Amino acid sequence: MTARPTFAGPALFSYGFRPFFAAACIFGFLVVPLWVLIWRGSLEYQGHFGAVDWHIHEMIFGYGSAVLAGFLFTAVPNWTGRMPVRGLPLAVLFAVWILGRLALWGGLVAPGLAFVVECSFLLLVAAMIAREIIAGKNWRNLKVLVPVLLLGAGNILFHLEVILSGASDYGRRFGIALLVFLIMLIGGRIIPSFTRNWLAKERGQDGPMPIPFSRFDAVALAFGVAGLVGWTLAPESVISAVLLLLAGVLHIARLTRWQGQAVLRSPLLVMLHVAYIFIPLGLMVSGFAALGLVEQVAAVHLLGIGAIGGMTVAVMMRATLGHTGRALVAGPVLTLGFGLLLAAAVARIGSGILADLGLDGVLLSAGFWTVSFAVLCLRMLPWLVLPKAARRKPNPAPQQAVNPSPKVAG
Repeated sequence: MTARPTFAGPALFSYGFRPFFAAACIFGFLVVPLWVLIWRGSLEYQGHFGAVDWHIHEMIFGYGSAVLAGFLFTAVPNWTGRMPVRGLPLAVLFAVWILGRLALWGGLVAPGLAFVVECSFLLLVAAMIAREIIAGKNWRNLKVLVPVLLLGAGNILFHLEVILSGASDYGRRFGIALLVFLIMLIGGRIIPSFTRNWLAKERGQDGPMPIPFSRFDAVALAFGVAGLVGWTLAPESVISAVLLLLAGVLHIARLTRWQGQAVLRSPLLVMLHVAYIFIPLGLMVSGFAALGLVEQVAAVHLLGIGAIGGMTVAVMMRATLGHTGRALVAGPVLTLGFGLLLAAAVARIGSGILADLGLDGVLLSAGFWTVSFAVLCLRMLPWLVLPKAARRKPNPAPQQAVNPSPKVAG
């Protein structure tokens, strides 16, 4: 295999995960305190969306899209054996993401232009990924374009709802549902795979191993999709409630097949397992909310903070460590950062109980989230903006790189 030429530009734009993971960390640190100031009336939001819609949109299509782009631009070179997207094209794409955030924050441009700029990001991501996969003749992974384009469609729907009716409804649930589905799909591949690799290294083939993807996983995914579709279209329907509760039970069973109890000495793996458990919890609480037994906001934050926040942070940690030449060991600082994120989820969901104790659960949750991302920024930003610590092995040739699931460091 011909050696890849050395990239002479800034390390930040040498690989797709670098700018977008850095942006997600910084954005996660800034956006929640801004929302709290707006929510408490200490800061006036002057964008085109309502304040609540801005908060929801930026967590899904701002933060979530940045993590997804970083993940995919890291995985695609492993599939195709081609050079990663880097340099000027990557910098331009990153600039589009930043412009989208600015366009929605201050009302600096007309609503129509804000719509075009902000919605173009995911479409450009899809186009660049399609170009790389087609050029590398890695046809089987073209299917990854489907969720990217669907998320882009969800973003367009969100904008159109706000423009036409003044607030989003379906768009926000559609965006959350798509991110949760991606975690079900990708997490269902990488969690048992990484767990198996670690257990094989630690103890050989002695003892039970995670069960590979099977018909049971396909059934769990099918019910998960059905429940999420029902929740998106009719969140208060009895049929949606039944589907969500069944999906939750199936995904708890799915998680138990991955031997999470055997990896307690690996915090990086524990994070993946713990983040995934918020999916069945969120699905079941959504089912109870559909029956009027609990508030829908609890389900949204179980999925939003716990599942989406937890899994994106865990994946960013692992990919950053592996692709910057560092050992796949979380250490106390990153473990603390993840623990604070879990505390944010618990505080937000338990805000009613905390209120009875004289505590503001929303403010406490925002504080835990903000400190969590401050820790991540302090630890990970130097790794993301500086050259990697050690030389990694080159990607395999295209004919060996075909992989039905996205690959991150592991």
